[in-house]
Amino acid sequence: MKLTKQEKSWVFQDWGNSVYSIMITTAILPIYFKGVASNAGIADHVSTAYWGYANSLGTLFISLLAPILGTIADYQFFKKRFFSLFTWLGIAFTVAFVFVPNDQWMLLLLFYMLSLIGFSGANIFYDAFLVDVTTNERMDKVSSYGYAFGYLGSCIPFVAFIICQATGILPVSQATLLNGAFLLTAVWWAVFTIPLWRNVHQVYYIPHDKKPVRSSFIRLGSTLKNIKQYRNIVLFLVAYFFYIDGVDTIFRMASAYGIDLGISDTTLIIVLLVTQIVAFPFTIIYGQLAKRFGGKALILVAISVYIIICVYAIFMKTATDFWILAMLVGTSQGGIQALSRSYYGKIIPKSRSNEFYGFYNIFGKFSAIMGPALMGVIAQVTGHTQYGVASLVVLFLIGGVLLLFVKNEKVKRPAQL
Repeated sequence: MKLTKQEKSWVFQDWGNSVYSIMITTAILPIYFKGVASNAGIADHVSTAYWGYANSLGTLFISLLAPILGTIADYQFFKKRFFSLFTWLGIAFTVAFVFVPNDQWMLLLLFYMLSLIGFSGANIFYDAFLVDVTTNERMDKVSSYGYAFGYLGSCIPFVAFIICQATGILPVSQATLLNGAFLLTAVWWAVFTIPLWRNVHQVYYIPHDKKPVRSSFIRLGSTLKNIKQYRNIVLFLVAYFFYIDGVDTIFRMASAYGIDLGISDTTLIIVLLVTQIVAFPFTIIYGQLAKRFGGKALILVAISVYIIICVYAIFMKTATDFWILAMLVGTSQGGIQALSRSYYGKIIPKSRSNEFYGFYNIFGKFSAIMGPALMGVIAQVTGHTQYGVASLVVLFLIGGVLLLFVKNEKVKRPAQL
């Protein structure tokens, strides 16, 4: 399938912004922050706690605002304005890391929280633009291309940083190298967002209103009041809440689990990179197969793979076992995320995509609560981390069973109020 200019521009945004996830959220900034906090005399456990607080507060803030902002953005011309506002907020505060003194840990934490709000907020409107750039028939494939190229694009700056750090090929200090990584992240993100700014426009919208904010709250209240009209959408969101919790938990807890198996930090980084690379072709394959078998069927396939992962975890003992588990995750992580996004885009009212993707954001973000707690409790009670991972099978089973009752994409949608 040849992508249109609008579809390519939308995909390139995933290529551009995914670098933030690996460079800032996952790999580089957390280590840098620990060093800055240590320079200020802050104990390790205290700085770790504050890092967690910043992530939680930033996520909570944007998640609670998502439906409100999304409802306003459904008015003509507002979607791209909100997308640009949050994108520039994220980019600006990623650049701002460079100017933080090496002992001002609270300032660095504040800048990180603001950049996270920018990144997360921009993604709400980015996801919602999916309905504007393509058709229902092409949506699974386009969404899959987005995730796939996001995995691949995020690896390039990360690999470049690792090579520079490992080889010392650049005659610069470690601090300068880190600052260069922050700047590279911001520039990469901005440059690959340009195609979306130029070529993607809001096709589905609600006509302009003289009092858009007031009217948006009224519409949001009406949606919640008449939630029974959206039974199919709600059922999907509840199913998504459970199975995506399992997906996120396995990803978030993988490093800790690997360390428990005695795997070195270097090996863990290599595993992370290889998993990203494996995810690239498999995410595209999921999109291809969804065209023939349907998005819901492929989501159920991915859920089945994750159930196998949970069961396999019981028998894990060696680094080889960890590699096998990581590769299995790579085969389905991008597919289940991409097809969930596109399947949802097919069953919601297109002119209110921002409002409904706001709810999608809430269910996705708040799902990251049960899984880690369930895994931690089971691991602590049994004394075996493997059983903690295995317990996540419950989340996938609940999500999969609920998804079976979600009507397919051809169901008649509720009237667009």
